[in-house]
Amino acid sequence: MELGIVWLVRAAWIAAILPMVIAFIPISKLTSFHQLLLGFARRGKIIQPSSQKWTVPQKFFAHFYVLGVAWTTFLLATTWMYACKTAPLFSEEFQFSDIASSLTGGSSHVFSFHKSHLTPVEHRFKVWRAVFLLLLMEIQVLRRLIESFYVFKYSPSARLHILGYLVGWFFYTVAPLSLCVNIAPEVARFAGNLVAEFIAKGKGHTSSPEFDLLLSLTPLLKLGLYQWIGAAIFLWGWIHQRRCHAILGSLRESPSQAKEYVIPHGDWFRMVSSPHYLAEIVLYLGLLIANGGTDITIWLLFGFVVGNLTLAAGETHRWYLQKFENYPANRHALFPYVY
Repeated sequence: MELGIVWLVRAAWIAAILPMVIAFIPISKLTSFHQLLLGFARRGKIIQPSSQKWTVPQKFFAHFYVLGVAWTTFLLATTWMYACKTAPLFSEEFQFSDIASSLTGGSSHVFSFHKSHLTPVEHRFKVWRAVFLLLLMEIQVLRRLIESFYVFKYSPSARLHILGYLVGWFFYTVAPLSLCVNIAPEVARFAGNLVAEFIAKGKGHTSSPEFDLLLSLTPLLKLGLYQWIGAAIFLWGWIHQRRCHAILGSLRESPSQAKEYVIPHGDWFRMVSSPHYLAEIVLYLGLLIANGGTDITIWLLFGFVVGNLTLAAGETHRWYLQKFENYPANRHALFPYVY
């Protein structure tokens, strides 16, 4: 079952990435396919009035984050409970050498895809790494949900292609799952057993789960260098994305200002046209590093984020260049000094 769900999630990411890979191939016969894919990626101000068939209001972006918060919170809560009950990291049975090995990801190199045999200690660290990643994801989706209501003032005319809307639902379903997919079957069995016990014995006969805040947080402090480096990179991207979103949100004082666009300035806007996309790539890079770089599933998640945002950033940059004659010539689309 474990391999089945892992490969199902990986197949989903590959299916989502493949059209973007094809679209990036520089062959004239694929130009029409490239334009078609760009049409799906367009949103908001970039969508032409003549292309608004099969679209939904851009404010529907909030739906993604409601789903993301609900789903990530569920995965985080069940995985954290499972970790506390079955994967303690404070037992005296641990030897210093085992812990040191686990802190650095075991004997394999951090970016090796070789899957080594997991010892019980290594497996416990694997479980807590999943908790750590889900905790970071929770911080991200919560902020995005708050921004969708209080920061962004979407124009009533701003639209999003229906396929882009469905991709958003796909992403915020599969991305949180990808962060814990390797242990998802055992967590599901654990949660299922709790539910079965509740049903069989009833509320009055079911033992209340004991919660110790210190014991539930201490294992996270035992994680290794890669986790904390990844978390630092994640927070770096998270902070800059928050700043860039605040800049974009301040450009329009009210949603009724539908056609009033100005050039954004400040923070990473000094270098690129879509710094909020660049920040998103940075924070998902942080998740990849925090995982240890050994899980192909999270590499595929990261690949999808890079491909999807590269397409969107390219369209945004072209729109800025066409809209503003005095657009800063030193700005690139997404990656400073490169693209």
